[in-house]
Amino acid sequence: MPQYVGIDFGTTNSALALADEDGLTCLAMFPQGDSATSTFRSIIYFDPDRRDGRGKLQPTVGPEAISAYLEEHGHGRLIQSLKSYLATPLFSATSVFGRNYTLEELAALIVSGLAEWTSDQKDDLAPIPVVGRPVKFAKAETQDDDDFAINRLRGAFKKGGFDEITFEYEPVAAAYFYESKLSHDEVVLIGDFGGGTSDFCLMRVGPEVRRRGRTPADMLGTEGVALAGDAFDARIVDHLVSPALGLGSEYKSWLEGRILPVPAWIYGRLRRWHHLSFLKSKENMTLFEDLRKQSLVPEKIQGLIDLVENDMGYELYRAVESTKVALSKSLEAPFDFSAHPVELHGIVRRADFDGWIAPELEQVHGCIERLLGKSGVAPTDVDRVFLTGGSSFVPAVRRIFEQRFGKEKVRGGNELTSVALGLALRAADLARQ
Repeated sequence: MPQYVGIDFGTTNSALALADEDGLTCLAMFPQGDSATSTFRSIIYFDPDRRDGRGKLQPTVGPEAISAYLEEHGHGRLIQSLKSYLATPLFSATSVFGRNYTLEELAALIVSGLAEWTSDQKDDLAPIPVVGRPVKFAKAETQDDDDFAINRLRGAFKKGGFDEITFEYEPVAAAYFYESKLSHDEVVLIGDFGGGTSDFCLMRVGPEVRRRGRTPADMLGTEGVALAGDAFDARIVDHLVSPALGLGSEYKSWLEGRILPVPAWIYGRLRRWHHLSFLKSKENMTLFEDLRKQSLVPEKIQGLIDLVENDMGYELYRAVESTKVALSKSLEAPFDFSAHPVELHGIVRRADFDGWIAPELEQVHGCIERLLGKSGVAPTDVDRVFLTGGSSFVPAVRRIFEQRFGKEKVRGGNELTSVALGLALRAADLARQ
């Protein structure tokens, strides 16, 4: 029986799934230390000393890239969130230890890592996989931007070993997964919260829809906004971490004899953990040391210096993520970052976190209202709301949907893999047409 392939190429995590003609699905499992995981980190790590016999760099991707990065204590170059740059021509290529890589080549490395799982099964795989795409790409302002992103993503998959692919909206894929569990037809609102985008669709789904054959009229509307989990993490950094490392503090300038604010641009790099290494240049470290000597709170600037000097970005990310996850279950949660010599500790209240992410929540709310408005569907006509993706666990996010549609209608499940599973089901569905 042929196996149909679905690939979720994500900003933070990716996944690959298979489906057969009977609708049975399975997820690819990737090695992670002594165990295995169904989520493939969308990360590339270059170790300058890891080369083949001809001196060509041999990058590591996925779960193994994190392990290699930590083992080398940030000695190499870590690259992630490539999907967030697909729509902008400003990121066309980057130099890595003397070798120039286009964005498509970098993305293809991740695609190749995903595809390696299928190398022993090629004879049984359907030739055209279905690949997920957001409704709205990050940084895409026009249709030309969207087309540009799609062409780059298609080019990356071709370089990664897939000559032909079909694209499907990620929330539509999640709808296919949700539909596979239904015994009756419904109008469902799907919310897919990724690392860089939040995407939504309204669809008619169910066994009768499948039986009569899906039509364009069953797709009632799609909408998206270019923000999600990364933005929530950044708010914790802005409000909790950066002030403890000197944001908002002052120093007495030796040159001007005046009290001046510590430059805020420095702390923008803390918002994404893999950008922290960009601060570790000779010029920046000299600047930080001068700031420390002139600072009114030198111990905070010293903490910043230690964080950058010791490449603690990933450890910081894990502490932030842990607090965010804990706040989804409790009204307050500890923030504990302990990586000698830096110690940052505190308590975060969920109410404060909700306030920090209020601008993002308002954008999500506005996106839902636009979707309802342009589709002509009233909230009372929506039978179910299915939320997927890591940020769907955030109580303030769920509350948007509970207040608009009713708490009893909101569901979740397979939050990190439902899109990949749905893409595989979509691939099988297309083969039957």
